Amino acid sequence: MSTIRDLIERYKQGPELLRQAVAGMTPEQLDARPIPGRWSTREVVCHIVDFDQLYADRMKRVIAENEPSFSPSEPDAFAAHLAYSKRDLTKELELLTLLREQMAVILESLPDEAFQRVGRHVVRGLVTLQELLQAITDHIPHHVGFIEEKKAALGLHPAK
Repeated sequence: MSTIRDLIERYKQGPELLRQAVAGMTPEQLDARPIPGRWSTREVVCHIVDFDQLYADRMKRVIAENEPSFSPSEPDAFAAHLAYSKRDLTKELELLTLLREQMAVILESLPDEAFQRVGRHVVRGLVTLQELLQAITDHIPHHVGFIEEKKAALGLHPAK
């Protein structure tokens, strides 16, 4: 397990990782669904940004409140109702960058013991701030793998 400071550094690098993954893709390629039953790259980016906002709220609440509660969220419902196909990729990446920059300032100001503060997920039970940070830090690399699969299926680079 990474130290907390290393984890925060990885968290801060996420937007650039995502930016590199989509660099040079045309609007048509961003909206293509080369793998049946999977989201487009644009939808993946919107999902990442929406869930980053959700996790930022959860982390802030764990920091500021005493054992706040969280409900589960449904990614497919977000995708179906939050205009993913109409959202501007540049603005999404800007929002993600600003959000992570803001959260990094907050996280870097905390003593290590604050990362053991907890929230209560109604399904998973107690979740620490460190676990929330780990989950959202890993979220972008997880989805970049799916973007790379889409790019390979579109012939944008050889499959790895």
